[in-house]
Amino acid sequence: AMNYSRLSLNERINIEVGIKLNKSVRTIARELNRSPSTISRELKRGEDKDYYAATKAQYDYLQTRKRCAPNEKLTPGTVLFGFVEWCLRAKLSPEQISGVLKKMANPNYYVCQETIYNALYALPVGQLKKELLQCLRQGRTTRKPRKGTVDRRGQIPDLVSIHLRPPEVEDRLTPGHWEGDLIKGKGNASAVGTLVERTSGYVMLIKMEDATATSAVIGFSAALNRVPLTFARTMTYDQGKEMAYHAQITQNTGVAIYFCDPHSPWQRGSNENINGLIRQYLPKGTDLSIHSQEELDEIALSLNSRPRKRFNFRSPIEVITELFHKEYEATQMTKH
Repeated sequence: AMNYSRLSLNERINIEVGIKLNKSVRTIARELNRSPSTISRELKRGEDKDYYAATKAQYDYLQTRKRCAPNEKLTPGTVLFGFVEWCLRAKLSPEQISGVLKKMANPNYYVCQETIYNALYALPVGQLKKELLQCLRQGRTTRKPRKGTVDRRGQIPDLVSIHLRPPEVEDRLTPGHWEGDLIKGKGNASAVGTLVERTSGYVMLIKMEDATATSAVIGFSAALNRVPLTFARTMTYDQGKEMAYHAQITQNTGVAIYFCDPHSPWQRGSNENINGLIRQYLPKGTDLSIHSQEELDEIALSLNSRPRKRFNFRSPIEVITELFHKEYEATQMTKH
């Protein structure tokens, strides 16, 4: 049995030529390896029964397909597109926007993330397309190799390996375990510290005077001391030289610090992910020293208010607030 498929333009041309040569329907069908009824139906579709034009038949077929196609849900000028545009300018990703729409009561306003991407790239060339594409998170498809042959790491005294970290950190069920990093500015002359709580995804941004170990001690110590004691248990960091004085941070805060293996950014997955989002606000190659702590707090608030897929599109603020309440209730029960 032959599988059915639409006639191609080339087949229609062969039909037209066959008719002009007075070939029978069965002969044309045999030459095209088609059913005679397929050729017969194709000929009957024409307005002029005695004349068949391949190009007109192909055009009519395409027009019919276009009429049968579902209407596009996401087009400029619609309420739905306006909402998506607003979300993109608020730095939400297409996946997050889709998640928010799915939670709404009206199913007519739901579109998947692929529809959002397709709608953006289908926009005509112009300022709107440029602006909305710039709202998307940008990432390289390949890694840039480290320059030089000298490994600059391994210069941290008395570091404790991530492999000695308590198992409770890995399962993300217990709050209070953080991942840290430095985002560096133009020429590595300025830096902003980042801390991400693994259970909730809650992020803190810390103004640093520079990218030195001394600034790291001051900045990270101050940030961790603002957190309740039960929510400041451990910090995981890479083997950057700015953590040479890590023992001082532990002494200042009581937070145990563990270090990843060299060239293993996936061991701090939460921080690597959030750093990509932060770069939307603090682009590479810019002077980060111009941002005050108040401005960094506003950026952190924006990030912590974003719906996150792994929390069923709740925000980190919602999640960590819930964790605070649970911790408080547990404390009260212990007292009584």
